[in-house]
Amino acid sequence: MMRILLALLAIAVLGGCAATQKPQAPSVAVLPPQEEPLLNPYPETDEFLQCVPFARTVSGVEIYGDAWTWWGQAEGRYARGKAPKVGAVLALRKTGRLRLGHVAVVVAQIDERRLLVSHANWGGDSRTRGKIHTRQPVMDVSPANDWSQLRFMNTQGSFGSVYPAHGFIYPAQSVATLTR
Repeated sequence: MMRILLALLAIAVLGGCAATQKPQAPSVAVLPPQEEPLLNPYPETDEFLQCVPFARTVSGVEIYGDAWTWWGQAEGRYARGKAPKVGAVLALRKTGRLRLGHVAVVVAQIDERRLLVSHANWGGDSRTRGKIHTRQPVMDVSPANDWSQLRFMNTQGSFGSVYPAHGFIYPAQSVATLTR
């Protein structure tokens, strides 16, 4: 009798090993794919580059004229705002140092006060002026956290002067599309 009980117990244990198990859910969260705006490439060149044609080509925002005029020209044509988004054009105000203003394209947002931009003709000397600068860190230093006062990392790796900004011009959607 004991042999039969041991045999039945062995069959039950071995049968449990052979049973199929339900597949378990992955332990890592699987995020749905997110659409990121595709930035247009800028052709390689040895020519001296300006920020306006670079930003226009890369972002697709079809505005012409000096950088300081972009914010006003965008009104009614493109959505504008104070929140950075990848693909948006960051428009800086005209100052004594930036007599024509400046525009750059947001390529990544690091956190709520830091982002990366790509732009042309930014720098303090002949080695950096007229060239493309990619993924350059920018920091919001405005008291209201509204991206109205910015510092750009310079080629020495520190953050330089404070520059006043209008805000961000958002490509690809018209104002009419955004207000529906």
